[in-house]
This record gives sequence, C-alpha cells and structure tokens, in this order.
Amino acid sequence: MASSKAYLDFILEQLSPLDGVTYRAMMGEYILYIRDKIFGGVYDDRLLVKPVKAAIAYMPDAAYELPYEGAKEMLLVDNVDDSGYLCGLIEAMAPELPEKKKR
Repeated sequence: MASSKAYLDFILEQLSPLDGVTYRAMMGEYILYIRDKIFGGVYDDRLLVKPVKAAIAYMPDAAYELPYEGAKEMLLVDNVDDSGYLCGLIEAMAPELPEKKKR
C-alpha cells in the first residue's frame, strides 16, 4: 500500500517550524530529510524514523516496524498530532544522522 500525499502534507505541516525539512518520493512512499540528512520516511501512512540513540531516548516505548519487506526496522512515531513533540524529536536526532553520501 502506498502512502497518501495528504498524509505526507500533514507530516510536513507538523514539521514546518523546522528549517531544512524536505522529502523525496520513492516507489509510492516518501523519504524525509532534515538539512540533507535522512531521518525517516512516510511508509503506508505511518511516520517511521531511524533508530538512532536520540530517537530511542526520546521515545523509549516506541514500536519497531519494518517500512517495507527486507528493510531495517525503524521506530514508529505515534504522536504525530503534536507538532512540538515531532520537531523536538527531529532536532534531537539531527546531530546523530549520517551525512549524505556523495555519488
């Protein structure tokens, strides 16, 4: 099942206080970036983020879920209605995210 553009737009609106949030469509889903670093994505209308230490500390009870068959597990963000919470999560994660790979 692909994600809806409406759900992506909702997540982007929730993250609008942050500078540098972008996305890329990928096979019916959306990869999310903060300042050119991948932090997660929208998969089957779920917001999933990389399980970096800051994200695990921010959401200690978060469920690990697969974005798609054969992928690495990611953390499910279930508190998407709270913009401040989401922005805090992504800002906490940003320093730990790997730099964009050069082609």
